[in-house]
Amino acid sequence: MTYDLAIIGGGPAGVAAGVYAARKKLKTIFLTDDFGGQSVVSPDIQNWIGTPSITGEELAKQLETHLRRYESDPPAGGLVIKNHTRVEVVMKADNNFSVKTNKGEAHEARTVLVATGAHRRKLTIPGADIFEQKGITYCATCDAPLFAGKDLVVIGGGNAGFETALQLLAYGKSVTLVHHSAEFKADELTVEKVLSNPKMTVIKNAEPMEVRGEKFVTALVYKEKLTGEIKELKTEGIFVEIGFVPTTAFVKDLVTLNQYGSIIVDSRNQRASVLGLWAAGDCTDGLFHQNNIASGDAIKALEDIYLYIHKS
Repeated sequence: MTYDLAIIGGGPAGVAAGVYAARKKLKTIFLTDDFGGQSVVSPDIQNWIGTPSITGEELAKQLETHLRRYESDPPAGGLVIKNHTRVEVVMKADNNFSVKTNKGEAHEARTVLVATGAHRRKLTIPGADIFEQKGITYCATCDAPLFAGKDLVVIGGGNAGFETALQLLAYGKSVTLVHHSAEFKADELTVEKVLSNPKMTVIKNAEPMEVRGEKFVTALVYKEKLTGEIKELKTEGIFVEIGFVPTTAFVKDLVTLNQYGSIIVDSRNQRASVLGLWAAGDCTDGLFHQNNIASGDAIKALEDIYLYIHKS
């Protein structure tokens, strides 16, 4: 079967496009490992429009529930959802695309929307790989209770870093946030809330240099960027929030990426460099990355995809 559209990714962007595609009766194959995207680990999302407060886990459930409401079989039109399927490569085949998964499946589609988001950037300093899951972790929601009563460090100064610090303050003896510059990227309200806690400390203009430990993490070594002085910060746990890497390797030989690996798109319609392929959300070179923006960009792409299909 040749689908009208293959949507890859189960975050807000992919689901928004999936709902719109189903309502427009496009024959759609929807491929995702899971639902929710990066926000699934967030304990409290307060900027999802229309919902004052929701956990990432609950948002993921709502996204899946909404999408599955439209699940049905083609041929006349319909939405087919394939879970637990990682896409390995997207190839152009004549006027169509072949979307191949790690299960050996290949799905043919006239158009493709890539909405695969991004994955967490790993700490690459000496010792970071040795002590991963031995004091270094990338998920506060998963691991915060394991560090109760300990002196903890968060590396990162964006919203994710401050949200992680906020979670850790409920468990840890103390929390120190280490940030590479003098300014934070997090929302001001979030910063104010976190810094008002007496257990919270911030070290700015600090470059992590090494993770030390024995069987478990015991210290983070960092350099003061203004003075060049090397210092050692004692800690029993390091939570890393230093950004994300676009999940785009499976299309790197097909579309144009920027220097960060993001898919370059036309912001008017989300078209990528290859005719018939669109992208939306954190996998693109869009200037801002938020759940609401990802959803809007995906809907914009879907409207353009619908016109493209019915004009070709």
